[in-house]
Order: sequence, then structure tokens, then C-alpha cells
Amino acid sequence: MRRRQFLKDLALAAAAPALGRSTPARAARLPAHTRVVVIGGGFAGSACALSLRAAARDLDVALIDPDESYWTCPTSNEVVVGWRELGSLKVTRQGLRRAGVGVLAARAQGIDADRRRVRLDDGRDLAFDRLVVAPGIRFLWNRIEGYDVFAAQRMPHAWQAGRQTALLAAQLRAMEDGGVVAIAVPSGLMRCPPAPYERATLIAHYLARHKPRSKVLIFDANNHFPRQDAFTEVWRNDYPGRVEWIPVTQNGAVAKVDADTLTLYTGGGAQRVAVANVIAPQAPAAFAPAAGLATGHGWCPVDPVTFESTHLAGVHVIGDACIADAMPKSGSAALSQAAQCAQAVLAALSGRAPPAAEYASVCYALTARRSAVALPGRFLVQAGRIVAAPAAANAQAAAAANATSAANAQAAGRWYREARIAAFGEAMRA
Repeated sequence: MRRRQFLKDLALAAAAPALGRSTPARAARLPAHTRVVVIGGGFAGSACALSLRAAARDLDVALIDPDESYWTCPTSNEVVVGWRELGSLKVTRQGLRRAGVGVLAARAQGIDADRRRVRLDDGRDLAFDRLVVAPGIRFLWNRIEGYDVFAAQRMPHAWQAGRQTALLAAQLRAMEDGGVVAIAVPSGLMRCPPAPYERATLIAHYLARHKPRSKVLIFDANNHFPRQDAFTEVWRNDYPGRVEWIPVTQNGAVAKVDADTLTLYTGGGAQRVAVANVIAPQAPAAFAPAAGLATGHGWCPVDPVTFESTHLAGVHVIGDACIADAMPKSGSAALSQAAQCAQAVLAALSGRAPPAAEYASVCYALTARRSAVALPGRFLVQAGRIVAAPAAANAQAAAAANATSAANAQAAGRWYREARIAAFGEAMRA
């Protein structure tokens, strides 16, 4: 297969929940009035709801989310540097409604697993036969001393797209030439691990053209990051002297911040900057531990084939909140999990064994307007865990990772367009 065609196929496979999976033959034999409730309307939850409706048209599917609009984190770094309008990230719930999903603008407050009911903040109880929970993340405020919801107004994280994205973009535009931009990267599991380094790269691109005396400092609580070789080469060749990465072994972990003075404190001392993008440590949204779905370390353990919670029977957890072992916390991984979870839910409702599990993901990180780094992967279930596929099975993924930057950038655009349709039933606006 030609490399360009493989990139296209990989992007589409990661985006389209049902691609390569047949609709269960006996899905139509579900008992009358069977209902699946989905909590959370991000990539994982919305894609799962659409997959369920596509596979079983008589199934009652209800999605609970308090927000009528959702802002996609993928491509939000392009908004930060002025390549996109913020409005281009916005999706509505109309695509789900057109597909027959019942969308409830409410907030889930708890689960009664024995009675199979979800409690809503408006006082209602919603019955379910199966429940899918895709709550996303929350930030662990004050794990970095001084960094709380108020400090984030001065030192935006921009790790949930929308107002924070616009705030970081405005600060970057307003910064005087010669100012320093700091990006603080936390340790531990986090949403979209390559994105801080994409952000640093695109900001370097912006500075080279608009504020040539400025630079980016990456304060990193880790000692390695995804595709470090590729990013480092881009920084060296395309943005020399403009990006400095400070790993934890060189006192890169930020322990404290002063939002009033825009000062970051590490083991190496204090660093005052012009713009501070502080990404807080993360855990599943508060609903997950409150509902009894999370472990002591915060994330939600699941069966790797069905994504059914190991804590609550009949409840499935997908997306950023679940423990998916080798899979990254990304939009493409969420789509792949949503597809498998939908099939597993339908199998359980019709008394059949779940399908065999195989997953894919692909993360793209732009390094300029028409160049990108690709981070593809394929995953299998072995010995009760999700593991990276053997090297032979990942040969095509390796080819995509090493493809030309221009081909990856084109694939990134295709992935985003297809992912919006797969997850939300809504195409990009012209």
C-alpha cells in the first residue's frame, strides 16, 4: 500500500467508529424499550451514542451533558497562534439529535447501580439497561502550589478548549517582543501527551515571524516525551535557539507559581515570564470518583474488551477517564474505545459474547502550517491488558510515523474533519 493511501486509511480508521466492524446481526432482537444512557458529550461519549444508534435503530439512547456546545481540543493549538478562529472548534448537539439520540441538557450527580438509575441535578432519575460514562478530566488544583482556578485566569492552562484557549491566544498577541513564554508540563497521566510540544513548536513559529526576540521555555516534570527525536530535530533546524526544553532531571518540574507576578518556581530557582501556560496535573472528572468508578490513584479500571467498570456492573467507562494501559488519552483513542464499547454493550444486551478487541489511535502534531509529526499506534488485548501490537503488526503505523511532514499535515486535516462527523455528526463549517 502506498504511504499516502495508508495515511488516509489510518486517519479514517481512527475517526470512524464503525469502520471495519460489522453491525451485530441480532442487534434488532433487543427487548422492547431497551435504553442505554451515556454520560458525557465529548469525543468518547458522543461517538458511542452515535455508534449505538447506527447499529440498533430501535434502541433508546440518551446522552446527558450540561453543555449545548462542545469545543474540541484537537486543533486548538492552531487557535492559540492565530491560524484558526475559535468558532471553528465549536460543535453542537444537533448531529446527535438528527441521529435519534435523546440529548438531555443536565448534569449527572450519581449512579444507583442496583436500581439501574442515574440521578440528575434537576431532581429526575433516569433508568437505564446499560450505562456508558465518559466524563473527561478535571484539574488537580494546588498540586502545583498557588495554581488554582483563579491563578488559571492569569496563567491559562488552555487544556480544555474554549475560553481558556482564547485567553492564551490573547496573551500571546499582547506580549511585547523579547518576552518569554513558559509552558509547564505535569507528570503523570494526562490528556494528549504530545500536545504541549506541538504548542511549543507552533508558538516558536509564531514568535519567529511576529516577536523575533522572544523564546519558549518548556518546564517539564518528565524526562522524556512522545516523538522527542522528531520535535528536537524540528526545534534545532527550523527554530534554532527559540525553544528550550528543561526536563525534571534539570529542575524542570514547577513546584509553585505566583500568578500576580507571573513567576514559576522550580528546584533551579524562580523564573519570571511574560506568558505562563501552566498545565495542571489531571484526573477523571469529579463524577467518576463520586460515583465509585475510580481507584485510589484516581483513574477508572475497566475490562479491556468491554470497558465495563470493574467497580460497578453494567456501567462502562471510556475516554480520558478510563485506564486503557498502553493507549494514549487522545481523541482518536476515544473514538476507537467508543466503537468497541458500543459493540460490547449491544452484545451484552442481546446475550452474546463481546467481539474481539483491537484498537487504533493516531495523534498528529503540527510543526508548521504544512508539516506535522504523526504518532500512530495499534493495540491488542493480552493477558487482561491493552498492549501495543507487535512490531510486525505496527509496520504500517511506523511507515506513517516516518512519512513526510507534508503528508502528515494533510492526514491531520482529514482526521479532524472525519472525527467531527464520527463523534458529533457535524461537519466543519466552511
